[in-house]
Amino acid sequence: MTEQQGDGPDGLLWNGSRFRVGTSGYSFDDWVGPFYPPGTPKGGMLDYYSTSFDTVEVNSTYYRILHPRVMEHMAAKTPDSFRFFVKLHGSMTHSRDATDSQWADYGAMLGPLRESGKLEGLLAQFPYSFRPCDDSLGYLEVIAERTRGSAPVSVELRHRDWYVPSLRPRLAGLGVSLVSVDLPAIGNLPPREALVEGEAPGYVRFHGRNARTWWKGGAERYDWDYTREELSAWLPELARIAASFPAVFLFFNNCHAGQAVKSAGLMRNLLLETESDK
Repeated sequence: MTEQQGDGPDGLLWNGSRFRVGTSGYSFDDWVGPFYPPGTPKGGMLDYYSTSFDTVEVNSTYYRILHPRVMEHMAAKTPDSFRFFVKLHGSMTHSRDATDSQWADYGAMLGPLRESGKLEGLLAQFPYSFRPCDDSLGYLEVIAERTRGSAPVSVELRHRDWYVPSLRPRLAGLGVSLVSVDLPAIGNLPPREALVEGEAPGYVRFHGRNARTWWKGGAERYDWDYTREELSAWLPELARIAASFPAVFLFFNNCHAGQAVKSAGLMRNLLLETESDK
């Protein structure tokens, strides 16, 4: 293993950039057996998860804004080098009707993670129905302003119309990170390509390629077991991201039956095996 491929407290160094690989969420009952030892309680999952991964997306905050004590416990369960991304509440990205009180509660929730130095950033994942227009661009500016002072925000846009070349300078000027995505190649879902515009860090989310169930929603949408060939095809795109950002986060959201853990491990091995100077 070359020095550039080595592990460290700040992730895996590959092509001159620090990569952290993790999963979108960690507290799943159907991960007991495939990943967590039998009998692992909910309260012990993060402790165990953090022995294998150095970062995680907290997705439960999309459904409800947690009490700050929950985040305090999460910070206490993880090593000093561990990093969190926290998803914005659904009222902030989907219904887009969050009140001042909700924003205040969300900011208070982040406090313990921020104070621990483990809050890397926020994830704003918008739905397929969120299309580009002046109002949408204006709302992204609102998100950037609302989160300023809390943590950097990374934005995931799920409609192909956002990816036209004419929009990229405007998106890059919003002061947010742009999330690259791996999704089924159907309809107007985004292309599988590196987004290198916008603020740091580099960020890729792998949702799986289950075209058969994608439009049905629910857990089956993310039922996908990535192959080595599928993930290897991302290496040139990851090299582009690494050339643009000093830090890159890769999160796997194919969470059905622990497949995200398997895929994240496979991607990590691919990075370790790849000659970074070629």
